[in-house]
Amino acid sequence: MKIFGLVAIGHTYGLLFAFNMHEWWKKDKNRFYYRNKPGIFEYRGCDSISILLYLIMIIIVSMSEVITISHIETKDLSIGYEKENVVQNLTINIPKGKITSFIGANGCGKSTILKTIARLHKPRSGSVLLDGKDIHSLSTKEIAMQMAILPQSPEAPVGMTIYELVSYGRYPYQKGMGRLTAKDKEVIEWALGVTGMSAFHDRHVDELSGGQRQRAWIAMALAQETELVLLDEPTTYLDMAHQMEVLELLNHLNQKEGRTIAMVLHDINQAVRFSDYICALKKGKVVHFGKAEEVMTKEVLLEVFGIHATIVTDPNTNKPVCLSYDLAH
Repeated sequence: MKIFGLVAIGHTYGLLFAFNMHEWWKKDKNRFYYRNKPGIFEYRGCDSISILLYLIMIIIVSMSEVITISHIETKDLSIGYEKENVVQNLTINIPKGKITSFIGANGCGKSTILKTIARLHKPRSGSVLLDGKDIHSLSTKEIAMQMAILPQSPEAPVGMTIYELVSYGRYPYQKGMGRLTAKDKEVIEWALGVTGMSAFHDRHVDELSGGQRQRAWIAMALAQETELVLLDEPTTYLDMAHQMEVLELLNHLNQKEGRTIAMVLHDINQAVRFSDYICALKKGKVVHFGKAEEVMTKEVLLEVFGIHATIVTDPNTNKPVCLSYDLAH
C-alpha cells in the first residue's frame, strides 16, 4: 500500500514540476539559459542532471506499482471440520489483477476454501501464502491492509447507518482513540461514490433493498483499500437485476480499480461471464482451473455437477453459456 502512495505522490509532484516549468518558460523565456557545457541547461538552480534523476525516480516508482500487487496462493492445503475432511492437498494460485470464481456442487468446499484463505478457518495442514508469507505468521492488521473479505449474507446491527458501516473498513488504519482522520473520511466518501451509495450514506442498513445492502458491504470492503477482495456468494438471495448490479460493480472494480477478486458463485453462467478464471471443484479437489471458456465444457460440467449440458455461445458476450441440462443417470 505504501508503494501506491509513493506512486501517487511521485506523479503529483511530477505534474506540478512540469506545470511550473512551463509557466516559468512562458513568463521569462530570456532567463532560461544554457551553460557553457554542451547539453547542460539551468533555470534558477535546476539543471538537466537533476531533472534526469527525478524522471528516473518517477519511472522506478511507477514500475514498482506493477510488481507489488498482493499475491495469494495455497500449497498442499487440507481443511476439515471435526473428523470430516473437506479439502485435501489443494494447491492453487489466484491470478493477480483478475477475477477468479469458485464453482461446484453444494458441499464441495468452495466457501470453506475462501474462509481458509481469509484466515477465518485454520487448515489442518498446508499453507496459505500472502506475498510469499504464511498468513498465520502475519498480524490481523497486516492482513486487513492487504485483503478484504465479504462473508455470505452479512448482517449489520439494527440502526447502523451506511456511513457508519463503511467506516469500519478504516479500522486497520486507525490509531490511538480510533477517530476518523481526514484521509479516512476521504476514502469512505470514495468507496460510497464508486459503489453508488453516496446518496444513501445517512440511511440505516436495514432500510435498504438487498442489492443496495450488498453494495454497502462492498463499499466497506473497498474502504480497507486492499488489492485483494474475497466474496462468498455475493449474489445470494438477490433477484436477477440486483445480481447483475453487484457483478457489474465487481467487474468495474477489477477493470477500473485493478482489484484482484476471488469469489464463490453458484450460477455457472454468471461465473463465466464475469470471471477471467474459474476453479471447478468436486469433493474438495480441483477438477479444472483455467480460463472461463476452458471450464465451461460438457465434460467439466458432467464431472463437477453430474449433468448433461447443452452449451451455446451468448451472442452478446461471445462467451459460452449453459442453455439447458439434464441429470446424468
